[in-house]
Amino acid sequence: MKTTQYFDYTRKRPDRDQIKEEWIKAVIENPEKVQIQSDGRIRKWARISEVGKYLRVILLEDGETVHNAFFNRSYKEE
Repeated sequence: MKTTQYFDYTRKRPDRDQIKEEWIKAVIENPEKVQIQSDGRIRKWARISEVGKYLRVILLEDGETVHNAFFNRSYKEE
């Protein structure tokens, strides 16, 4: 999995260190929602049933490099 330095740094935070790499890959491969940001980055969301939360993964424009991943408390199912 390709990642940015920012992701590698924020991954060490206590609120992010429990996010499993397999969950990130699952969101990338099978998102429930996809949105392109104005800067070209790609947002993807999927529910992680093991924790009952939605994980948002932000990819760079290349569609494969992970820039950010976090549980999105304000995500609303459509």
